[in-house]
Order: sequence, then structure tokens, then C-alpha cells
Amino acid sequence: MAKKFYSITEVSKITGVEPHVLRYWETEFPNLRPVKNRAGKRDYEKKDIELILKIKELLYEELYTIAGAKKRLQGQPEKVSGRETLNFTLSEIKNELISVLELLEND
Repeated sequence: MAKKFYSITEVSKITGVEPHVLRYWETEFPNLRPVKNRAGKRDYEKKDIELILKIKELLYEELYTIAGAKKRLQGQPEKVSGRETLNFTLSEIKNELISVLELLEND
């Protein structure tokens, strides 16, 4: 990433996020505001690309909602991420199933 500005197509290829999703994220995340050139095209800077990658991580890997990702980016920690909640729930289910199995084996 040696250039100063990147087009939405280039950013899409770099980040793996479709252009329509990038445009939507601009409406949801106030920090994501690429400058527009004289032709009205978006010019993304390195800081914009880094923010997009962070948003992508929060939404797709950590399974935050958009509202949760916004809070996280604003420095407000969520209690637990979506993935942590899922792992905790699966762990509870596993423990319950083990308890039921033990009960069945003892009868």
C-alpha cells in the first residue's frame, strides 16, 4: 500500500469487502468517511483501509452486530462478543449433555 489514495475497487480487492458493502458501512460508521475527488469518486487513504479491516474483523470474525462494532470502535467495550457468547453457550450445552450422560450411565 504505497499509494496515497485508493479507489473503491482497489479497496474492495485489498479488504475483500464488496463496494456496495463499503458504501453501506460509510452510512453506519461515522469514522469511515473517504474524501471525494473532483469527479465525486471516493478516495480512500491508508487509515480508511485499516478501519475497514477492523470493522470487517469485528463483524465477520468476532460476530459483533453493527451497533456493537460501533460501540467497540468508540472505545466502549462490549460485555462479550458474539463469538464469546456462542462459545459460552456451546460450553454450557456440552456440560449439560455430559451431566445427562453420567446420569444415564449410573442408572
